[in-house]
Amino acid sequence: MTNPAEQLVDLLDLEQIEVDIFRGHSPEESLQRVFGGQVAGQALVAAGRTTDGARPVHSLHAYFLRPGRPGVPIVYQVERVRDGRSFTTRRVTAIQQGRTIFNLTASFHRPEEAGFEHQLPPRLDFPDPESLPAVADEIRAHLGAMPEALERMARRMAFDLRYVDRLRWTREELKDADPRSAVWMRAVAPLGDDPLVHTCALTYASDMTLLDAVRIPVEPLWGPRGFDMASLDHAMWFHRPFRADEWFLYDQESPIAVGGRGLARGRIYDREGRLLVSVVQEGLFRPIERGGPGGA
Repeated sequence: MTNPAEQLVDLLDLEQIEVDIFRGHSPEESLQRVFGGQVAGQALVAAGRTTDGARPVHSLHAYFLRPGRPGVPIVYQVERVRDGRSFTTRRVTAIQQGRTIFNLTASFHRPEEAGFEHQLPPRLDFPDPESLPAVADEIRAHLGAMPEALERMARRMAFDLRYVDRLRWTREELKDADPRSAVWMRAVAPLGDDPLVHTCALTYASDMTLLDAVRIPVEPLWGPRGFDMASLDHAMWFHRPFRADEWFLYDQESPIAVGGRGLARGRIYDREGRLLVSVVQEGLFRPIERGGPGGA
């Protein structure tokens, strides 16, 4: 049996069915909707497959339009918007069962040595990932045993997650908590040497925990949820090369939540504190009505 990292690489390996048209499979899972990071990662693969590979992606902007259905293939149609001297632009539409569920615009930039550099330092000195428990071990330690549903999820997890702050389990522990979260991540096994695979794998991972920062002042991250939540959009800027199978720190904060929507910002650093990627996402948050599911 392949490990979860190999399964992620396979998930991102789209089938080309026509010029600029690709098909991605979607695992049959118990989730109500396809994980947004999967759709974003696959869409970026489709965009990258239509370039010459010499220009890495430097930014993407995307909207989640409808929930995708697990187990149903997704078709990605790529529009070649521009091929300039320095920049390449692609627009991708994700279609499932005849309906558009997601669209993405990605820009690719020829590497340049010219210019100047600066970077604000990370906001804190964070502990090393080796000193922190894996999130699955933290849950087991708290509950005594992992619930079977979470155990299955942990076995399929392609990334090792280690929260910098211990998980809070009760609303009392959340009193006066800032809307911030930080987590170390890396793929659980090597992902190969294709830079596009690493970029798309990190795009997948970037949707896993970013909205945590919005929820922290309101409810525990693990346990019964009082809110139906969904990603509305997603934007990323890629500053430096990286490997998604090496430790990176995802520092997340929510500057505002109002009107049923919460905004989250993320900064991804390597172990030396170099800023690799910037991320911004808005999410929908609605109190769950026990009589039926919410919807966008």
